[in-house]
Amino acid sequence: MLLTNRGFNNLFDEMFDDPFFTRRYDNTSVQVMKTDIHEKDGNYIIEMELPGYAKEEIKADLKDGYLTITAHKNETKEEKEARGKCIHKERYTGTCNRSFYVGEELSQEDIKAAFKDGVLCLQFPKEIKKPEDQPKMITIE
Repeated sequence: MLLTNRGFNNLFDEMFDDPFFTRRYDNTSVQVMKTDIHEKDGNYIIEMELPGYAKEEIKADLKDGYLTITAHKNETKEEKEARGKCIHKERYTGTCNRSFYVGEELSQEDIKAAFKDGVLCLQFPKEIKKPEDQPKMITIE
């Protein structure tokens, strides 16, 4: 095989310009946080796919009627060069989040959350029953 004047290093540079090695990040949070919402037995159930995330990397918070799920990943593990000189490495570091309006009547105590096998499951009641206000008696002097 005859190598042209491109040189050895340029050969590898051109190889990694191939579309096979190109990543496209079009709206990453939607691609990673695929979500299904169901209604069952008077509850809403949100199932969100978070493959590759650990439970400790996921946070859910409720503020002003919005339920926000945030997942943060920071991969910085380094491998020894047991296989020889490394030509190309890829790591992902980033944060993605999704928000859903669930109503201002909902409180944190109303939401049940579980994470298993890369799927976050959140369940909360469809309707929040407000305690009936008892009439407040006014003392007449």
